[in-house]
This record gives sequence, structure tokens and C-alpha cells, in this order.
Amino acid sequence: MPAILIAGIGILLFVFSYHYYGRVLENLFDVEGGNPTPAHYNYDGVDYVPAKHWIVLFGHHFSSIAGAGPILGPAIACALWGWGPAILWIVFGSIFIGGVHDFANLMVSIRGGGHSIGDTTEKVLDFVVKFVFSLFLWLSLILVIAVFAASAAKTLETTPEIVIPTFGIIPTAILVGLMLYRWRMDTLVSTILGVSMLFLLIILGWHFPIRWSYQGWLLTLLLLYAYSASLMPVNIILQPRDYLSVFVLFFGLIIGYLGMLLTHPSIRTPLLVSFRSAQGSLWPMMFVTIACGAISGFHALVASGTTAKQLDNERDAKKIAYGAMLTEGALALLAVIAVCGGLYWWGGPEGMVYPELVKEGKWIAAFGKGYAEITKPLLGTLGMFIGITMLKTFIVTTLDTATRIARYIGEELFPLYPPLRFMKNMFLNTAVVIGFATYLALGPWQKIWQVFGASNQLVAAVALLVVSMWLLLKKKSTIYTLLPAVFMLLVTISALISQFLKFLSARDIVLSLISGLLIVLSLFIVGKIFCLIPQKRVNSGGQEL
Repeated sequence: MPAILIAGIGILLFVFSYHYYGRVLENLFDVEGGNPTPAHYNYDGVDYVPAKHWIVLFGHHFSSIAGAGPILGPAIACALWGWGPAILWIVFGSIFIGGVHDFANLMVSIRGGGHSIGDTTEKVLDFVVKFVFSLFLWLSLILVIAVFAASAAKTLETTPEIVIPTFGIIPTAILVGLMLYRWRMDTLVSTILGVSMLFLLIILGWHFPIRWSYQGWLLTLLLLYAYSASLMPVNIILQPRDYLSVFVLFFGLIIGYLGMLLTHPSIRTPLLVSFRSAQGSLWPMMFVTIACGAISGFHALVASGTTAKQLDNERDAKKIAYGAMLTEGALALLAVIAVCGGLYWWGGPEGMVYPELVKEGKWIAAFGKGYAEITKPLLGTLGMFIGITMLKTFIVTTLDTATRIARYIGEELFPLYPPLRFMKNMFLNTAVVIGFATYLALGPWQKIWQVFGASNQLVAAVALLVVSMWLLLKKKSTIYTLLPAVFMLLVTISALISQFLKFLSARDIVLSLISGLLIVLSLFIVGKIFCLIPQKRVNSGGQEL
């Protein structure tokens, strides 16, 4: 089947949904441009700072939520289950579940003064649910920081060409932040200078690769950066850094689709490989393997953690939250075409056969080689380097955003317990987060990561339930958020039970305990929520779900 046909239908559905379904969501939350936002009435110059332009905030939000997930998830899923189920989940999941999840969590946080989803949980449910959920979020974020720091360090060690752009973007971002907010320079001029410097760094990295003999130094530098970046004013480092990073992705995304028009690749991977695989059955495992490309609980933390504190105008919420999720869907769609149309299923040149790369665990190489194949007329031999650079750019953006959000949640949660009031201090709070993350990053973090996909989707399911309760109290329709919440709960609990049985049969005690704990946690939170529904329905005037 022609890949361009699949890509064209997917993009048209994304554009149509943005204009029409996005408008439905705006009406649901009564979006008005004149409403004051937390970035203005809670302004503190560090965390609450209105973005100078919505494009700048879009860059931060998109770079933070994208990470490596929308590329690696599809690359893994298509090899295990086929491209058909992956495409359907990416397109319709992004439109009706992921996009709704991101937009709804941003708007609920805006209405709540820019507070996190954890704080919202207490307001619409009760303190017990908030405490358990927030603690789970805090621990999950530490795991995210550890895994992304360790994987980024490994990547920098094995791909020395990206060392210069990875660390060089930090002073570049600070310079752009100063130009935009301290020196009040024109946004377009600042953007052109910053992006030019970024692509110069990429060229320098290609010509002057820096090789490190000890991965621990890279890990230390990355975690020190995460600590510092989470404490600096958001408009000086985090926001401009993510804003600049998004141009790397847009460049790769546009070149990828243009290359497709020139090369006309055909899909070589089977529509359906199998319902069962070594990683589990299509239901539910595909739905947690492709997370960020369709829906991810981490997005709720970004939307209610950093983005809500920087939104200048409510009218931009759809562009930033719903629009970014659909753009991420377009990236996941490109990843599917790269591995399924750029590579061979059998009988291809050496190093270009998809199943062989899969067996060797070379997911990043699979995407890079497939991307290089479909962009060969435009990038030539640089295709694989650009593809991998595009992928790696977002690992560190997720790292620094996760650290800042973990600090927010810690500041909200732990001071409630008197002996832990010191956690209100952002320097000590962040030090604790980085300390735990360092310990995990130096240990066998790969084993724990196997169950994180399901736990990430559990966050999304609970966040959608919390938003549904918020809408219930406001006497609004809950169908747009409750149906996705129920679907994600079924996916999550099924995936956790499947993994629990798998680890138990393999006598893997650690992963069995972690999976079992997540099952108990999900059942506790869901049970508590549904017990509170009758009470909340009465308090809201009898609004039916």
C-alpha cells in the first residue's frame, strides 16, 4: 500500500479534528480570551511567567511531551503487531483520547490557579485520593528522570556527534531567554538568531564528535543540569530551550513528509503481524507500547505543571494542548512510515531488514535507517544523523521538565506532614528528587522501565477521571472525558494484570511486586472515585453522568 495515502488520510483527519472537535472542547470549558490566567495573577518571575508569544509556549509544551515515545513506541509496536492497529490507535487515539486528555487537564489547571493535577484531585475528590495519587506521580517522575538521564548518557556515549548540540543548546537557550524577556528584543529576530546558533551546533557536532570514555560523567552533567534548570526562572532556560528544540523536530518532520512525496515508499510490513507476540497480546499491550503517540499520562503533568503557569491567553489553549497532541500524532505517523516503508520486512539489503533490527534491539537505528531511506533525495547520507538527532533532542527536554514538575508536586505534597516541611524549600526538594533519581540511574533501571508504560497510562486514566469529576461538579457533560477514562482504565488494568502474570511465571519477584502494587493502587483510586460519585452528583445538583 502507498505510504503517502496513509499519511495523507491521517493528516487530513488531524486537521479536520483540530478545527471542529477542538471547537467542541473549547465550548465545553467555556474558553474566553478575556479571562485572566494564572501566569498573570500568580506571577512570581520564576514559575508563573506569561509566555511572550503562544508559539514560544507551544515549543516548550511540545518538546516536553514528545520525548522519544512517539518514535520508539510505533517502531516497536509495528514489528510486534503490524502497522494497521498502530495507525488506527495513533490517529483516533490522538484525536479522541490523547488530545482531549491534554486540553482538559490544561483547562482544569487554568481554572484552578495553575495548580497540578494532584491538587485538583483533592478539590474534586478528597485528600486521601490526592495524597495517594500525588505520591505515585512523584515516584513516577523520579523514575522518568532516572531513566531519561541514564538513556541520554548512554546515547551521548554511543553517538558522539550529538554531544556538542546537546550541551551547547543550554547557553544558547539562556541567551534567547534574555533576548526575549530581559532585553525585550523582537521575537522573530531572537528566534532567527537562536535557531541559527542551534543548527550551527548540530553542524559542529557532526564535524567534531566528542567521545567520552566514562558514561558516569555524562550522567552527572545531565543531572546537574536538570537540578539547575528546574530552579531557574522558567522563561530564561526551560521555555526558550524547548522552544529552540522544537525547530529541530519541525525540520525533521517537514523533511520526512516532503521526502515521502519524492520517494513514494510502499508499506512492506504486514498489516497485522499477529495478535500475540513475545511482549504480550495486541490487546492490551499495543495500547501501552504506543503511549506518547496517542495518549500519555506525563502530558497531564506537563499541562498542569508548567504550561498552565505560562499561558498568556485562554484562546491559545487549543493550539498548545490539543494542537501539540495532534502534531505528536503526526510524528508517530511518520515513525510508522519510516520503519514500515523505509525498511524491508524480508529479503532487503543487509542492515535494512526490519525484523532483524528488532531482534537485535536496535529500535533507534531502525527509525534512523528508515527515515534516511525516505528522505534520501533531500538529505542524502545525512538522513540517519538527522533522524537520530531529532529523536535525541527531546530526551533532555523531558528530563528537565520532569524535574521541575517533581519539585512542584513535592512542594504541594510533603509539607502537609510536619517532619517533611523542609520539602517546601525548592533547593532541598529538588536535591531529594535528583538524589533518588541518581541512585536509580546507577542501578538496574532498565528492569523497572518494563512496567512504566502501563503506569504512565494509569496516570492518564486517573487524570481523565478527575477531569470528569470536575466537569460533573460544574454541571457539564462528562461524555467527552469519561468514555476515554473508562477505556484507558480497561487498557491499564488489563496490561498490569498481564504483566503481573508474566513476571510471576518467570519468578521475577521485583517486577511482580511492582506490577502488583500498581494494580492495587489503580483499584484503590478507581474504587474511591466511584464511591464518591453519588455524593458528588448530589452536591452538583443531581447531574447525571
